[in-house]
Amino acid sequence: MVDPNKALAWLKENVQPYLPQTRVTCITVGNEVFSLNDTSLMSNLLPAMQTIYQALVSLGLDSQVNVSTAHSLIVLANSYPPSSGTFRQDLAQFIQPLLNFHSQVKSPFLINAYPFFAYKADPGQVSLEYVLFESNSGMVDPNTNLHYDNMLYAQVDAVYSAIKAMGHSDIEVKISETGWPSKGDPDEVGATRANAGIYHNNLLQRMAENQGTPMKPSVPIDVYVFALFNENLKPGPASERNYGLFYPNGSFVYDIGLPGYLPVYTSAYRKEMITGLGFWFLISIGALLI
Repeated sequence: MVDPNKALAWLKENVQPYLPQTRVTCITVGNEVFSLNDTSLMSNLLPAMQTIYQALVSLGLDSQVNVSTAHSLIVLANSYPPSSGTFRQDLAQFIQPLLNFHSQVKSPFLINAYPFFAYKADPGQVSLEYVLFESNSGMVDPNTNLHYDNMLYAQVDAVYSAIKAMGHSDIEVKISETGWPSKGDPDEVGATRANAGIYHNNLLQRMAENQGTPMKPSVPIDVYVFALFNENLKPGPASERNYGLFYPNGSFVYDIGLPGYLPVYTSAYRKEMITGLGFWFLISIGALLI
């Protein structure tokens, strides 16, 4: 995708024909590239994003489709308290110019944030209520005196702090993935249908209220939920196959007020089902680095 001709051809084949019938708002170039320890991919990430953006400009699509990439929270060296969030020093050479690009073209910084992982790793110290948006005492950031009653908002603000530490305060952070598995292996504490239902119900309620984080209260969080369907053939721990709200046959895993079983899949129904939600689903991720 660093090749302008290939980037343009990709957009003409995979994006342009589907507008405006499909509401494409963002192309993510790669996924969690900085988690792969592949310096070649890391070095080519920003050039690919820049080339795709220029191709969008040439097609007159840059005002409706922006360009970003999704990051794992592994890019952070520190996330607690949120006001002390910083990026890893070994990634600074890649992240600084990436932030400059986001600032220039007004595209969001995307993060894949899963409080489930924190709870799974240390259920004795991490409060289940805190990660599920349930009633709890929360925590107070000693540097700002801001109160946090859930981990997801604390994670977002830690990223805002890390971005600010690199000299930018004009970049919006969006959640490209979050979710909770309804089933897991015996050692995957908290991966239950009940907890998944609570997490998504409470998240949906927060989104409906247009909440912002304590650090950015006037900026409602934009969330993409992972995932709409269980990926029943996905390898790895059992949880990896159980993040969906629906089974592959269209019946729901647990009910959070969405339509139930779909005997016939029609495009009109899909549109009604998805747009009827207060948040968005991540159906697929955009341009691969080639």
